Amino acid sequence: MLGMILAVLVVLFVGLFAVRGFQSQTPPELGLVGGYLRTCPDKPNCVSSEAASDDSLHAIAPFSNADWQMLRQAIEATGGKIELDDGEYMHATFTSPLFRFVDDVELRLDASKGLIHVRSGSRVGHSDLGVNRKRVETIRDRMGVNRP
Repeated sequence: MLGMILAVLVVLFVGLFAVRGFQSQTPPELGLVGGYLRTCPDKPNCVSSEAASDDSLHAIAPFSNADWQMLRQAIEATGGKIELDDGEYMHATFTSPLFRFVDDVELRLDASKGLIHVRSGSRVGHSDLGVNRKRVETIRDRMGVNRP
């Protein structure tokens, strides 16, 4: 009897994650707003270099002295798929292997300051267990660029 209950709970748990993975296939509103990346929602599943510096939940350093093409290659090398690149704004997606959750990475070139701003966020859920922050730092490490 206990085994049957556990099996049902496992099936429900896996089913819930599969549904959430399917829900994450619909892209959120993306792109620039007034020339800046969108703000992160009030959830710990997003980081942005344009978040207020005292927002420790969301703030992350932009890329400095980074080459746009190298950044594109680093994103692709870490499993990202470039959806849009106009030379000043880039949108890439990363899909988790098991449940197919989709995360969006957006970049904005600020040539006057020598920076590339970044926003990485999950489409669904509340917490991402630090995945988006780790992703940005992995891309940064792969490129060998400095933090401003």
